[in-house]
Amino acid sequence: MIQKQRSIRSLPKRVIGLLILSLCLQITWHHQLPPSQAKIQPLTSPPKLELLQLFSLGDPIVSAKILMLWLQAFDTQKGQFLSYQQLDYNALQQWLEQILLLDPQSQYPLSAASYSYSMVRDPHKKRQILEFIYQQFFIDPATRWRWLAHATILAKHRLKDLPLALKYAEAIAAHATPDMPYWTQEMRIFILEEMGELERVRLIIGGMLANGQITGSNEMKFLSDKLLTLEGNK
Repeated sequence: MIQKQRSIRSLPKRVIGLLILSLCLQITWHHQLPPSQAKIQPLTSPPKLELLQLFSLGDPIVSAKILMLWLQAFDTQKGQFLSYQQLDYNALQQWLEQILLLDPQSQYPLSAASYSYSMVRDPHKKRQILEFIYQQFFIDPATRWRWLAHATILAKHRLKDLPLALKYAEAIAAHATPDMPYWTQEMRIFILEEMGELERVRLIIGGMLANGQITGSNEMKFLSDKLLTLEGNK
């Protein structure tokens, strides 16, 4: 479903006023700082959700968008650019979670987690953000599957962690809906095949063909041919 984007004119005047005032205060404060005080600030934990809801002035969706824009701009401070390596990923995860609680329908936080923050070089931080995507997937699998699918690819090709990639792929397959593309259910097949788990691959393909889970002619032919090849290699 395509959501209509809200015009800036539709925002409450008090929200626009507060946003403009906040920006003006930040600019004024920045220019009054002496050079010796212009140091990079670390990303700290966000305020509690109740406080963020209070500040939203009755429009949490707009507040979530503003907070997300602020978060993505955080790595640019006083003319200096922070690498994702310098960010506290515990605090980052908390910010993303709070923003999603303000606006559960927004795909922006998980998109940023999947395509931006997952590009960090530190494998521990990469795993941390992928696990965050995995946990958030279960809240709304029907709309959040694409981010976990990308996390599956990253786990397989960037981390070279096939068991982790399989964990993500199996979660998607277990919560598959008719609206999801067939390839999301087939990812686990290729991962298992690469792991040498050919018997499990045969069982999965056989089950998908037998229960009518796959209806597209091209997909059915692909899986049937795949099964015949596996049977021939026994």
